[in-house]
Amino acid sequence: MVTPDSSVPVQLIAGLGNPGSEYARTRHNAGVWFVERLAERHGALFRTEKKFFGRLSSILVGGREVRLLLPDTYMNESGKSVGAVMNFFKLSPEHLLVAHDEIDFPCGKIRFKQGGGLAGHNGLRDISRSLAGATDFNRLRIGVGHPGERGKVTGHVLGKVSQADQEMIDTCIDAAVQVLGPALQGNWQQAMQDLHNMPQPFNQNQNSDQE
Repeated sequence: MVTPDSSVPVQLIAGLGNPGSEYARTRHNAGVWFVERLAERHGALFRTEKKFFGRLSSILVGGREVRLLLPDTYMNESGKSVGAVMNFFKLSPEHLLVAHDEIDFPCGKIRFKQGGGLAGHNGLRDISRSLAGATDFNRLRIGVGHPGERGKVTGHVLGKVSQADQEMIDTCIDAAVQVLGPALQGNWQQAMQDLHNMPQPFNQNQNSDQE
């Protein structure tokens, strides 16, 4: 496995999910919620780009442009959109940050990650496929909890969140937006430490050793 270069700044942030109003509040769309919140914070508007199979926007952070992408493809075809943008702007995997739902984390927990395995996530797997098998892109793992049984995972991630869980996820997303600066500059160790130290709802009543 290639070790990601910690000094490479992020140039593209993709928020994974499924298109359409019927999926808007489902757990699988947690990555979309993060990118939408980030765009809202910066007053950015999305425009539909057919050649990118999604909606694109951009923000300025520290004088550097960072593009925001919301694929209009279904989750298991996320690479079609992400790959198109990466190829057009000639970006390497290290320039990419993918925000996605994470069933291995409880609701109320969020973490940055550099590279590594794909953990069976269909969106990440398709992005890796579109990048010639590369896995050394960055991730923002947004906890949505696990149903307890493997056979129930699909129904869980495609199910709508409860109000209580939504509030915890929103709190985590706000925390990640607040500490995003170092990650966008390529200072991943600082970014990971800052997010780890932010108050997160799961710390109030749950323990987890998974990072």
